[in-house]
Amino acid sequence: MQLRIERRMVPHIPWGLIFSVLAVCGLGIWNLASASRPPHSPVWGSQMGYLGISMVAVLVVCLVDYRWIQRMALPIYAGNILLLIALRFFGHTAKGAESWFVIGPFRMQPAEFMKIGVVLMLAKVYHDDFQPNAPSYSLTRLWKPVLVVFVPFALVLVQPDLGTALMIGLSSLTIILFGKVRWYLVATLVAGVFAAGIVIWNDYIRDVPEPRPTIVRHHLKKHQSQRISGWLDPEADLRGSGYHAAQSKIAVGSGGVSGKGWREGTQTGLRFLPEQHTDFIFSVWAEEHGFIMCIVLLVLYGAIFIFGLGVGFNARDRFGAFVAVGVVAMLFWQVFENIGMVIGLLPVTGITLPLMSYGGSSLLSVMLSIGLLVNISMRRHMF
Repeated sequence: MQLRIERRMVPHIPWGLIFSVLAVCGLGIWNLASASRPPHSPVWGSQMGYLGISMVAVLVVCLVDYRWIQRMALPIYAGNILLLIALRFFGHTAKGAESWFVIGPFRMQPAEFMKIGVVLMLAKVYHDDFQPNAPSYSLTRLWKPVLVVFVPFALVLVQPDLGTALMIGLSSLTIILFGKVRWYLVATLVAGVFAAGIVIWNDYIRDVPEPRPTIVRHHLKKHQSQRISGWLDPEADLRGSGYHAAQSKIAVGSGGVSGKGWREGTQTGLRFLPEQHTDFIFSVWAEEHGFIMCIVLLVLYGAIFIFGLGVGFNARDRFGAFVAVGVVAMLFWQVFENIGMVIGLLPVTGITLPLMSYGGSSLLSVMLSIGLLVNISMRRHMF
């Protein structure tokens, strides 16, 4: 393994992507300084430290030839699987999930890095499995990608961490569809969406006497089921399952067009917002900076997605293209789910907002993903 950046790589550095990421990081720390004002702990200082560590990690990733990362995809994937298994024996339980390793003052969430491991492993599978003039993937040819996704998905789901498992599933599904599948598989996927709608209708909406016959509801944890019912009927239990969503929507709506001003948010200052420095950080931003600045933030995220896809379309090989698409899919679905749950369009799943929410594992995993994009872009004409 050689660590170097050659002069001919410099013109291919995706400065637009880098500036967009740093802009969101800067806004995130500024926002955290308000979200974590007294009596909350000043977590924005810790976030600055995590950002510094993450930028060093990005630099290291950029120095490594990504063909070496391709060769290491299987060990990286297997190492993350072992960490998820180790959680069952040495993990720390918080908020009902056994998702963290606690080492002194530091906490690490392996599932965050598993998302990268899945993207790398899927990219390697599709790169190694490439056959010129081969037809689109049929069900029998998909066994490798499905197995790659199923193992970590199941391990994260049993923690239980439904939100992260959902992100692994959606980003992986995007990669699989990018790899071209037969039409009947797409039709099956659409049918599955309709089937999920029928299950939700039967388990939560259908007007039948209790106890109602359910399909999936009785298999869910109590808090998971309450999140779905609270999403479908937010006003049914405003002091219980619907509290988070209700307070979040009040904060977002009260921001108006221009917001209340930095550190002037009442929902934030009076501590009505739950998890306001992590899951509901967008509520803080919307309340204090308003609709216009929310659009600015979404434009910055859109720039990250567009520049990331540009890296994929200009990549030198299939591995680089699939990694880029996987990273963009991972970030897109996380932004989509977080903002969707904050404004009440999607159920609360405990998903953080990339680069804005507080958290060392989350920030480091996202920045490592960005480092992969920069690496692929820099080396697109190298070999």
